[in-house]
Amino acid sequence: MKATDQIKRAALNKAIDYLLENPERNVAKIMDMIDKVAPDDVFPTQRAAFHQAIDDESNWYQLIMKILTDMNPQVRDRLIKTFIVDANMLAWPKQEAMRDQYHCNIPWAILLDPTSACNLRCTGCWAAEYGHKQNLTYEEIDSIINQGVKLGTHVYIYTGGEPLVRKHDLINLCEAHPDCAFLSFTNATLIDEEFVQDMIRVANFVPAISVEGFEEATDARRGEGTYAKVSRAMELLRENGLPFGVSCCYTSANASSIASEEFFDWLIEKGALFAWVFTYMPVGVGSPTSLMVHADQREHLYRFIREMREKKPLFTLDFQNDGEFVGGCIAGGRRYLHINAAGDVEPCVFAHYANVNIRETSLLDALRSPLFMQYYEGQPFNDNLLKPCPILENEGLLADMVKRAGAHSTDLQEKESAEDLCAKCHDSIAEWTPVAERIWNDEGDPLYDKRKNDLTQGMADTDMRKLAEQGRRELPESLMTKRERREHRKQRESTANIA
Repeated sequence: MKATDQIKRAALNKAIDYLLENPERNVAKIMDMIDKVAPDDVFPTQRAAFHQAIDDESNWYQLIMKILTDMNPQVRDRLIKTFIVDANMLAWPKQEAMRDQYHCNIPWAILLDPTSACNLRCTGCWAAEYGHKQNLTYEEIDSIINQGVKLGTHVYIYTGGEPLVRKHDLINLCEAHPDCAFLSFTNATLIDEEFVQDMIRVANFVPAISVEGFEEATDARRGEGTYAKVSRAMELLRENGLPFGVSCCYTSANASSIASEEFFDWLIEKGALFAWVFTYMPVGVGSPTSLMVHADQREHLYRFIREMREKKPLFTLDFQNDGEFVGGCIAGGRRYLHINAAGDVEPCVFAHYANVNIRETSLLDALRSPLFMQYYEGQPFNDNLLKPCPILENEGLLADMVKRAGAHSTDLQEKESAEDLCAKCHDSIAEWTPVAERIWNDEGDPLYDKRKNDLTQGMADTDMRKLAEQGRRELPESLMTKRERREHRKQRESTANIA
């Protein structure tokens, strides 16, 4: 770490220590201290939102105070420092520098499958089709993390399979990389007292528990008795003051259960701090298209999530409908990538295609491989950011990219062509497109002004420079060099004189 980064790290950690001495008294001051230390271009929108939440003492303020006052102190101090300082405030500028240097996507987070093994067989989950034969070794995962840290990536998210089949290795990796934050999607059935104590000891591991709504919906897709085990795991985590959240697969069958205030209140009562909602995709040969959500269900989710954000102390992300806050698709390494249990480096957890395997190439070379460069050059895939995905909203786009890149199917059980996957989405795209256009262009929508006037739409500085170089979007003056700003103003004056 550079000397200047060490100084910033020490200053930021000191500010957090000050906050944690008395959260209620110091929370307003802490943001001012962070603003003084952090560069202006590091998460300015998010920092402004925190300021506003604190000033208004809103539901977001309630969530912040819940984290600061209810979390186990043995975990809280180290986890907050690791996540805020190492994994974000210091990591983001380095990621941006790497994007500038290598002219490719550099991820904020890396998702990887420690194993294809799982003790459940959930309908509509690709992992259920993978079998139990594939694993990344401890050494391979350790190497991926080491390579990622050199690029500025300090967030690692385990998928599967069921990652906690390898829970002892995962805990050892947490110990080996204390400057990284680890999150694991899990069915929670393997969370027990021993593992809870391991989580307290390492203090940089957070579970995201898969839930499908209430008991009927959960057990229908995941097996009888699963709901009771999930509930018990949540109680165990809450009793020990450990942070956790949930992930929800939103389908046509459980739409009314997931998008209900009763369900969100239950999550908050259980102690969940965040909820990530993923729209079902028919990934894998034989995956039923009947579980794909209808346009009216998706629009309801769009409006419901935004309502809950105004009311509930729960950090909620809708990965399909929230594309407008992050500049569209975040896959292909733009903000994350996926490495499966066989080592294939895939652009997305839902796009099982690749050119390279991590056992045969470096992480950086994987990010510069043909399929990843297709993502880099094409993002965002649609100017309407309610249609961000090359699978679920843009007809045949994934298949086109896979063909141009010469990529192959990486499905561990039965190969599925990108054309076949995209074909399954045809009817859903046709149904959603007019709804997305209506919402995007609705002058009465609270986000209408942002959609029409904000050039960045949640994109990073490097995203904007890339788009300007491609001629797809004007570069904001705030990102121009002095020379570029002078030339831009001269051109604008010349155009005005001609007019």
